[in-house]
Amino acid sequence: MARVKRGTTANKRRRNLRKHTKGYRSGRNSKVTRMKEALVHAFAYQFAHRRKKKGDFRTLWNMQINAAARANGMPYGTLIAGLKKKNIALNRKILAELAKNYPKIFAKITQSVQ
Repeated sequence: MARVKRGTTANKRRRNLRKHTKGYRSGRNSKVTRMKEALVHAFAYQFAHRRKKKGDFRTLWNMQINAAARANGMPYGTLIAGLKKKNIALNRKILAELAKNYPKIFAKITQSVQ
């Protein structure tokens, strides 16, 4: 009878683990148990930080809007309240983009709110 070589499935599983842990330090990229543990943590952080990124960007936009609004003589809260009162539907992402790249247009928006 011919010899049967085994382990293709296990080797494939380990190869896939190594593909994901490439670049990790010490045993986390070579020892199977450490690779699994590293990936469990990495995937958990990845999931959580995809959600956290949205809040981080909103915070960044608020800071950019506040800086530009104060340069035009108006605090952030007053600007947002005025926009809502005037029914100007611009979200924070667009306002931050205008504040950063088109300051003249942003100045006109703040003047219309005053």
